[in-house]
Amino acid sequence: MQTKHHFIDIDQLRVGLYIHLDLGWMDHPFTFSNFKLKDEGQIAKVRKIGLKQLRYDPKRSDCEPLPLNETVNSRSVISKAQASAEIALRQDSEKIYTDRLKKLHEAMEESERKFILASDISKKAIANIEDNPQASIHQAKQMLDDMVHTTLTEPDIAMHAINGSNSDDKHHLHPLNVTVLSLMLSKSMSMTAEDTHTLALAALFHDTAKANYPDIPLEASHLTPVALRFTEQHTVHSAEIAKKSGLSEHIEKVILQHNEFIDGSGYPSKLKDGTIDPLARIVSVVNVYDSLCNPADHAHAMTPYEALKFMFSNMKSKFDEGILKQFIKCLGVYPPGSVVQLSSGMHGIVVSVNPGKPLKPFVMVHEPIAKREKPLVLDLRTEATLTIGACIRPHQLPPEALIYLNPRRHVSYFLDTDLAKDK
Repeated sequence: MQTKHHFIDIDQLRVGLYIHLDLGWMDHPFTFSNFKLKDEGQIAKVRKIGLKQLRYDPKRSDCEPLPLNETVNSRSVISKAQASAEIALRQDSEKIYTDRLKKLHEAMEESERKFILASDISKKAIANIEDNPQASIHQAKQMLDDMVHTTLTEPDIAMHAINGSNSDDKHHLHPLNVTVLSLMLSKSMSMTAEDTHTLALAALFHDTAKANYPDIPLEASHLTPVALRFTEQHTVHSAEIAKKSGLSEHIEKVILQHNEFIDGSGYPSKLKDGTIDPLARIVSVVNVYDSLCNPADHAHAMTPYEALKFMFSNMKSKFDEGILKQFIKCLGVYPPGSVVQLSSGMHGIVVSVNPGKPLKPFVMVHEPIAKREKPLVLDLRTEATLTIGACIRPHQLPPEALIYLNPRRHVSYFLDTDLAKDK
């Protein structure tokens, strides 16, 4: 059933009405876009915005709007508050804007801090699993338990692009990326707690054999015949390590099958369709995506936008179609890490996407004139008139925007709950 909207003339405002300002958060001076009017000063500020009509909620209001024939008296009361409100309006607008920008940066910095910690733990766990499996798995489980708990219990999770690392150590960043993206996908599929834990461990240790032999290149075009055979058998070696380390048979199976494709073109066993474990199908999609975005040779790297488009257009037959479509839906049309041009002409980088609102990401933008201590981050969920006009490659940025935004060669991801919340 459609929700009925109630609109009133701006002159019908009175204390006690619950109103909705259908504007972006930068277009009004209030902390929230919907609230109950508490005094005449607030009414004066609302009038100052310039709206002729606005929406109100009768059920959440303490009174009825003023009848239209009483609005003349209302204006005389409002005019007394208008003078003092005009000064407060500018001060409040600047403070609210500054506070919001500060909170956005704090949320991003906290997400990057957690990523660095998780990256360090996962690197050590993978490196030591053969020599000290018990300690390595314990470390990994402690780290993953927090991520899995967030996945299972938080109503909304944003996917945040981490720009804090220029590391070329793809062997250890790749497993964490695959883990984080797999967990995001699992949430959208309403997976059980047991399967979510299994998926997390399998994703983290899916390339253990490769990670512990870093001299082996990651692209087949660079491989000698011996190295190519090793690469095609790395899933077998990784599964054997998982078995010897005491991980479950299900985890071992997912690791073994993560390079299988449903059309039978994968390895090591060229399995098809229904013979591939459902969790392995998830890791397969995520594994290919991250490899396209973050190849060993950065000259061949695709943007997140290009990688999703390539997978859907050229590799769709290799994946479970439902999982691939859900993955694209979660990351959105403009995945985190995408370099974009906004409808205003400004350039920016998508830093975070809420799967529930994929067309309205957070974008860190370049302002040619402004000189801020920290870059401006726009929440497009609250920007009514601002949209993403195009997705571009980093080299297409104007020189000053390229220096300012500094898009990193390696795109990493982490889960974020603060950025997913409605502001």
